[in-house]
Amino acid sequence: MNSAMDNLVGILAVLGIFTALALPSLIGLARERRVDRQLRAAAGPSRETGRRPRSHALVTTTVTVHS
Repeated sequence: MNSAMDNLVGILAVLGIFTALALPSLIGLARERRVDRQLRAAAGPSRETGRRPRSHALVTTTVTVHS
């Protein structure tokens, strides 16, 4: 019976540590999603009948001077 209680305490300790580590990031993720929803609502509907606007890939170039 003692080993079963030790196992239970160990499992609860691991779950408690995992929760303490994961909770701040999950709260931040929920806050970011809420802000994104608010920004989308403030921007209004897109021109493409409610569809998301397409993201355009940016092309970067580097100019190097050769002698």
